[in-house]
Amino acid sequence: MIDDKKTLGELLSDPRIGKIAADAIRNRDLSREEVWNKTPAQLRDEHFFFGDIGRGFRRLFDAADTGDWYYPLYSEAECAEDAARRNVNMVWFPSNDPQADERPFILLVPGGGFVNVWNLTEGWPVAAQFNSEGYHVFILTYQIDGEERLLEKELGDMARALRLIREKEKHFHLQADRYITCGFSAGGMLVCLWNTEMGYPAFHLAKPQASFPIYPFVSLKLAAGDAPEEDTQEETEEDKREDIRLYGCPFTEAMEKPFESPEHAEGFPPCAIFVMAGDELLGHSKLLADSLEKLHIPCRLEIGPEGGHGFADGTGTCIAGWTERAVRWYAEMSGMEGKHEGSAYEQSDSAGGSSWNGKDYQFIQAF
Repeated sequence: MIDDKKTLGELLSDPRIGKIAADAIRNRDLSREEVWNKTPAQLRDEHFFFGDIGRGFRRLFDAADTGDWYYPLYSEAECAEDAARRNVNMVWFPSNDPQADERPFILLVPGGGFVNVWNLTEGWPVAAQFNSEGYHVFILTYQIDGEERLLEKELGDMARALRLIREKEKHFHLQADRYITCGFSAGGMLVCLWNTEMGYPAFHLAKPQASFPIYPFVSLKLAAGDAPEEDTQEETEEDKREDIRLYGCPFTEAMEKPFESPEHAEGFPPCAIFVMAGDELLGHSKLLADSLEKLHIPCRLEIGPEGGHGFADGTGTCIAGWTERAVRWYAEMSGMEGKHEGSAYEQSDSAGGSSWNGKDYQFIQAF
């Protein structure tokens, strides 16, 4: 347990979690910000961050107290070759549910716009929720530094995590080839790229059982407004450097590669997608769902009617309980593959409940 009166700074200064504390939001020094002196309850009530940060910390300290929770993904020698690999890690949150060993584990990939990794909101609290649903979870802190081909390197981090899990599957009490990916925003882009030829096929790893992209960015063409030629004429030198940093090639070339994942979705597993109606990335979720429907790949798209980007675990929002709905959909769907017909649209709960009443859910698409 943690003292609810402790501030974010006091919690992150606890030596028990010293290995991961600096990566609460990777590449962001929280000690220089107002949030450092506020409690998780204050951060929630004053709307600094989304999600139940206190629950995330409670689960993190419980894991840390076992002494078996933090796994670096690269050796010191490998980090010496490329400093961006330093502190790339996965954190293990096992579920207490005795049936969790028989279920797929979840590889959780927080977002952060490829400049941060938001473990504080999209990592620890969400993993705690999935634990309560009976799923073991590994939270990936991936590399975000470097000057070229960052996305490919981050996919390599995912592969490294899955290979380590395979090596230790008896220790983790799971089946290493049975897993679900879940990613947020930039992390949502990564889990979608993992489903293309750039991901699990390239690394000779098992296909996920399912994927949960949460408010993901998936389409460069959509971001460019379907006008890539005009857009690239206006690119600054800084824009061009960013294209090389992320994709290793100019933006227009990246559009024609699997970075445009909706056009390379043949290898996707079933997906449950969650997004808010006010999110500027809403079109990306719709585009992905449409692509999956055309390919007859099972998909569930839920669009909360009120709110925008970054709802994390959904606490206090109209999409609260999305983790439970995601795994329940997976459990129901996984026993009836090939039997999905048509599409269904229902209404979403603006009060934040988790009812499946058709009057309560707005914009659910399932096929």
